[in-house]
Amino acid sequence: MLNLDASYLFCRRIARTRARNFYYSFLLLSGEQKDAMCAIYAFMRYCDDISEGEAASSEAINQWRKDLDRALTGDYPANPLWPAFHDTVKRYNIPHKYFHEMIDGVSQDLEPRAIQTFDELYRYCYQVASVVGLTIIHIFGFDNPEALALAEKCGIAFQLTNILRDIREDRENHRIYIPAEDIQRFSANLAKYDANFIDLLRFEAARAKSYYEESRPLIDLVHKNSRRSLWALIEIYRRLLSRLERSNFDVLNQRIRVPTWEKLSILASALLSHG
Repeated sequence: MLNLDASYLFCRRIARTRARNFYYSFLLLSGEQKDAMCAIYAFMRYCDDISEGEAASSEAINQWRKDLDRALTGDYPANPLWPAFHDTVKRYNIPHKYFHEMIDGVSQDLEPRAIQTFDELYRYCYQVASVVGLTIIHIFGFDNPEALALAEKCGIAFQLTNILRDIREDRENHRIYIPAEDIQRFSANLAKYDANFIDLLRFEAARAKSYYEESRPLIDLVHKNSRRSLWALIEIYRRLLSRLERSNFDVLNQRIRVPTWEKLSILASALLSHG
C-alpha cells in the first residue's frame, strides 16, 4: 500500500498539472491545507475523468462509488490518491455525503442531455460545484454555519461561469446546460453567434454575477489565515466572467481564459490586501 507522504505527493502532482484556476489559490494556504486541497482536487479530477474521458462508463462510476466507500473506512483501493484523501477527510471532518453528491452529479454527464429549466440547472450545479465549495470550506475553516449556504451560492456562480465558457465544447459533446426555457425566451441558437445568442449569455452572466454578490460575505466567515486564498479563487473566476463579457461572449470562436500573468497578479493582490 502507498504510504501517506507518497499519496500526497501524487495528489500534488495532479493538482499542479491539471487544476489551473484552483491551484493558484492553493499556493496561499499553509502546507497542510494545500496538501488537503490537492487531495480533494485529485478526487474531483478522477470523478470528471470517469464521466467524460475515454474510460467514462456507468461501470466505472459504480466502481468509483464502491472504492470511495472502502477508502472512507481506511481500506484503500489501488488508486494512489486514497490514503491522502482519507487522511484529509478525517483531519477536517468533511461530511461523506458531499463526495457521493459529486459522483451523482458527474454521473449525469455520461449521457447526452439538455437541461430544461433553471431549477434543473441549479441542482446540477449544486452537485458538481456547490458540494466542492462545501467541502473546501472545511479546509479553510469556519465557525458560523451561515458559511455553508454562502459556499453553496459561490459554487453555483463558479459553475455558471464555466458553463458560459464551455458552450461550444459542451454542445459538441451533446450536452446543453443553458436551460431550454432561456434559449426559447431569447430565440437563440447555441451554434449561432448573433444578437440573440449574446443577449442570452448576457442574461446568464447577470445570473452568475448575482450569485457572486450573494456569496461575497463568505470571505469574512472563513478563518482568517484562509481568507486570501478564498478571495483569490473567487477573484480568478470573477475575472473569467469579466473576460467573457468583454469578449461579447464570443465563446463559439475562441476559448476565453484568465492568463497566467493575471492569476499571478491576483495572488500578489491577495497577499497585499488579505495578508
